[in-house]
Amino acid sequence: MELEVFNRQVEDLASSLGDATRRGIYISIREAPEAITTAEVAELFDIHPNVARHHLHRLVEDGYLSVTERRRSGKQGPGAGRPAKHYEATKKEVHLQFPTRRYDLLAELLVRVIQRIAPDEASAAAEAVGREYGRELAAEIGLPDDSGFDVAAKAVARAMIGMGFDTEANTDDNTLVTSFCPFGETAVNHPAIICKLDQGIVTGLLAASNQQPMAIVTPHTTNEEDCVTEM
Repeated sequence: MELEVFNRQVEDLASSLGDATRRGIYISIREAPEAITTAEVAELFDIHPNVARHHLHRLVEDGYLSVTERRRSGKQGPGAGRPAKHYEATKKEVHLQFPTRRYDLLAELLVRVIQRIAPDEASAAAEAVGREYGRELAAEIGLPDDSGFDVAAKAVARAMIGMGFDTEANTDDNTLVTSFCPFGETAVNHPAIICKLDQGIVTGLLAASNQQPMAIVTPHTTNEEDCVTEM
C-alpha cells in the first residue's frame, strides 16, 4: 500500500510539475510577494500569453495555484474594466512520502543468503558473530567488571534493552526472559541462526564481565511467546 501511495505521488508531481517551464512558473508565483497575472508570467518566461495561460490553468486544476481577480495596490491601471486574473500559490504541499525502509525484509533475506552459502556452519557462525558483537558492545557501554554474577546479569539485560529487546534478568534461576525481540518474524522463521546470534551476544557480554557461564537460548515459536536464555 505504501508503494502504491508513493507511485501516485510521483505520477501527480510528474504530471503537474514535470514540465520545466510549468515548474518554474509555480516556483516564481509561490515566491512572489503578490499575485501575478498571465501577462507578467509570459514576460518573465519569454513565452506567448496563450502558453502561459495553459500552464497556469493546469496548475490551478491540479490545486497548486488559485485565481483571484482583485486589483493589486498601486497597480490599478487605466479604466474601470474587468480586472485581470491574478494567480497565487495555494497551501498544497509538494512532497514525496517514501516507503519505509524494510529492515525486517533485509534481515530475512540475509539469513537466507547465509543458509545458502554455509548451511552446515550457519548456526556456529551466527553465534561467533554474536560473541564478537557482545564483547564490542560491552566495551562501548562499560559493562561492570568483577562485580558478581547478579550485577553482570542485570547489566546484560540493560544492554539488551538498549539494543531493542524487552529483557528482564531473573537472578534466582539465572535466566534472561525476553518478551520482545527486535528481529521479529525473522527470529521465528530462522531460530537456528537468530537465536544463536542472541546466544552469542549474551555470552560475549558475560565474558566481558569476567563471567564464564554458557548462555543457552530456548527460542520462541511465535512472536507472542517469551524467549528464555539460561545462563
